[in-house]
Amino acid sequence: MLQLLRKIAFPISLVYAFVVYVRNFLFDIGVFSSKSYKTTTICVGNLSVGGTGKTPMTEHLLRILENRKTAVLSRGYKRKSEGFYLADAQSTVLELGDEPYQIHQKFPKVTVAVDADRCNGIEKLQDLVDPDVIVLDDAFQHRRVKPNFSLLLTTYHNLYINDWYLPTGNLRDAKKEAHRANLIVVTKCPVGISEEEKKVITSKLKPKKHQKVLFATLTYHDLISDGGEEKIPLAQLNDKQVALVTGIASPAPLVRHLRAEGIHFKHFRFGDHHHFSDKEIELFKDYELILTTEKDFVRLKGRVEKLYFLEIAHSFSKEDETVLKNAIEALF
Repeated sequence: MLQLLRKIAFPISLVYAFVVYVRNFLFDIGVFSSKSYKTTTICVGNLSVGGTGKTPMTEHLLRILENRKTAVLSRGYKRKSEGFYLADAQSTVLELGDEPYQIHQKFPKVTVAVDADRCNGIEKLQDLVDPDVIVLDDAFQHRRVKPNFSLLLTTYHNLYINDWYLPTGNLRDAKKEAHRANLIVVTKCPVGISEEEKKVITSKLKPKKHQKVLFATLTYHDLISDGGEEKIPLAQLNDKQVALVTGIASPAPLVRHLRAEGIHFKHFRFGDHHHFSDKEIELFKDYELILTTEKDFVRLKGRVEKLYFLEIAHSFSKEDETVLKNAIEALF
């Protein structure tokens, strides 16, 4: 039914595509301006809506930047606060949004702020914190900011070149805008992707001379965590009644991984950034163990017992990791 509705909405997607084209054209000719900043800015983004692994990539960059005074600026999607908000020890997931809150909890030395107005957010961070670098989470389409460096993410199973505009497809920006990226990262690749397949995908993406294409695989921890001291080997879930609860854009890779590990579970799937109602929690709260994603965990913590999450990360080949690290270090 959803696919049928998307096809019926094709005329709307043509209107959307035209609006996107005009907006980008106005930026290109200078009617709308883009602003650079004294602070080094690194943008992590995509051309589509959700599901490319921006938050794990932001975390990957934070590990590379661990010796820098780093700030992360995000929109804070579906947060309850308004305007610019700087995270502190009392901040909640409702004030920050799930992904910024997750980063705030995992990287206590990193300054985390949210603001839908990226220009205002950068200026506030410069005044209040004066960081060495600001990582802009999900900001590729925000052309009012001209970052020093941009990573454009696209998934192995749905390359942006094969996609179409909303609502028929998942694109929120034009394919040609990929030229603004410094690195194109193909995420969620299968383990052991061959060099030959990498060459085929690279030829399809047609990178510009200034661009390189990197390939990342999602890796899953072999332990699940309750957010505290307790960690359980994933293999021990084989004999338990497990509910898998996801409120992310693309749970398919996680589902495939759990099935490959022989885990039996009932999947309760919700929309991206979903705020769970008490009635919805009633659907799965009585399972022997409730497994969720790290992003969903911060929204369910304290509301559900026997709650655990499985941590994920991006993994690059040694060569691609070196390319990424060298590119980041060259900014300073």
